[in-house]
Amino acid sequence: MNYLSLGTAVIEVGNNLHLILPEGTFPLPVTSSSSPVTSVLTPVSQGHTSNLPVKPTCTAAVTHVQKYRTIAPVLIPAPTRKPLFTSALAHSSSASSIASQPAVKVLLILPCTPFKFRKLKQQSEAAKVPHDVRQRYVNMFTEEFLKTSASVNDAFEKAVTEERGVYNRSANKLKYTSIAVNLLKRLKNQSAASSKGKNLRKHHTLLNLFFFPADDVALYECLKDYILAEERLIESNYPVQHPEKPGSAALFSDNKKSSTDSLKRICCRCGATYSVSQIGKHIRKEECNYHYGKGVTKRVPGGVETRYSCCEGVIGAPGCQVFKLHVHDTRSLDGFVSTIPRHLSDKSCPGVYSLNCEMCYTVHGLELSRVTVVNSRLQVVYDTFVRPDSEVIDYNTRFSGISEEDVKGNNTSIQEVQETLLSFIYADTILIGHSLETDLCALKLLHGMVVDTSVVFPHRLGHPHKLTLNNLTAEYLRRIIQESVCGHDTAEDATACMELMLWKLKEDGKLKK
Repeated sequence: MNYLSLGTAVIEVGNNLHLILPEGTFPLPVTSSSSPVTSVLTPVSQGHTSNLPVKPTCTAAVTHVQKYRTIAPVLIPAPTRKPLFTSALAHSSSASSIASQPAVKVLLILPCTPFKFRKLKQQSEAAKVPHDVRQRYVNMFTEEFLKTSASVNDAFEKAVTEERGVYNRSANKLKYTSIAVNLLKRLKNQSAASSKGKNLRKHHTLLNLFFFPADDVALYECLKDYILAEERLIESNYPVQHPEKPGSAALFSDNKKSSTDSLKRICCRCGATYSVSQIGKHIRKEECNYHYGKGVTKRVPGGVETRYSCCEGVIGAPGCQVFKLHVHDTRSLDGFVSTIPRHLSDKSCPGVYSLNCEMCYTVHGLELSRVTVVNSRLQVVYDTFVRPDSEVIDYNTRFSGISEEDVKGNNTSIQEVQETLLSFIYADTILIGHSLETDLCALKLLHGMVVDTSVVFPHRLGHPHKLTLNNLTAEYLRRIIQESVCGHDTAEDATACMELMLWKLKEDGKLKK
C-alpha cells in the first residue's frame, strides 16, 4: 500500500474529517488552536512509503474549521485520495522519506450537502382532547339544557358555549374531564331543582329508522317467536312460583355465594365475610376495599392478561375504592305477586312493554329504588322512584344514578308499584328487557311472557355468558348508552331494549312497511 507523507503540514479539520486507525486503540497526540477534540484512533502496521510530492496545506470544503497540527507524520492512503488532492500533489515538490516513522491511516470525507436537523413535530392544540370526548360532553350538556331551555337550538348553543369554556380552561384530557364532570353535575342539580314534582321525559334521537305499527297487534304476533320457553326461564334463573309457599318465589339456579350461618354475610364487592345482628345490621363497622370494575382479558406480547376495567390493576391487586361498610346482594323471595289473565271477553291486544329497574343496597340486600316502563312507540308510560322497605346502606349511585335526595321525599312503596303495574300488565302481556330476571326479582313480579335481549342476541361463547346492553346498542343501533358520569338511566335502558327488538324484527323481515 502506498502512502503520502504530510510531514509537519497544517491540516484544516472540519466536522466531517474522520481518522480511522485499525488494530488497537491509542490517542493521536495533537495540538489544537481551537477547542479540544477527543479522538479514538487505531494503529496500523508500518508500511512502505514512497517519496511523493506533497502540498503543504490541504483544505476541506466544510464550515466552522478547526486547525490541528500533528506531532507525528500523518500518511494518507493513495486509494482514498480525491481528485482535488491529486491535481495539487502532481505539481508539488518532493518530500523526505519517513520510512522510520509509524504509519497512520487518515480517511478524509468531504461533505456533499450540509446536514439539516429534523424539526420536532409539535402536537396540535386541538389534539389535547379527542374530538369524540368533546362531542360526548356536548351531547350531555345539551340534554341537561333541554330541560330548562325554550328550544333545541337554544339548548345546543348553551351547551357549545359551556363546552368551549371547559376546553379553553384545560391543559390536557385529564383536566378537561375533571372540569366537564363537575359542570355536568352542577347542570343536573340545577335541572332537578327546576323540574321538581314534574315527570321528565327524555328526548331520544333515533339514529336508525324503525317501523312503528299503528297498534301493537302486528308487533305482538311477531314477538311470540322470541318468548322464552319455561325451561329457558328456569335455566336463566327467572323467579317462578314456589310450589309450597303462596306469595313466594323460587330460584333454581342461584349460584351466588352464601353463608350457612344466618348471622353471617358475604360482601358482594370484596368477598369478605362479616357478621350481622338479628335485624341485619352490621355488628362491627369495617371498611370495604374493592374494585367496581370487572376483570377484562386482553392480548399482550407473549400471551394474555386480565386487568380490572376500573383502574387497570392486575387481578388480585388491592381495591381502588373504599366504602364505609360491606354490602351483600341477596334478595328476599317473599312478597311476590303474579300477573293475572285478562277477561275472556277482552279481545284487545295484551300489549308490549319494555321495562328496566334500579336497585340499592340495604341491610337486607338489594331492594327496588326505581322502575321505568316504555311502550312500543318508545314513550315512557310509567316512571317512579321507590322507597325501600329496609334501611339503605348504599344507593349505588355510580351505576344506578340514584341519590338519597331522589328517594328521600318519595313515599311510593313496592306494593304500590306492583298494584300499578298489574293494572296494565296482564299474564299474556309481552315484557322486553335485558337480563329481565333481575328486574322481575326487584319488582317481586312473577311473569312468563318474557323476551330477553341477552338471549335474542347471544354471546359467542353461549350460556351463561352474556353481552352487555351498551355493547348491543353500540353494535346494532350505532348508539352509545350508559355513558353518563352520574349513573345509568332506566328510561334509556328500557328504550334501548325495545329498539333492539324492533331492529331484530325488521332485520328478520317480519315487520314490513
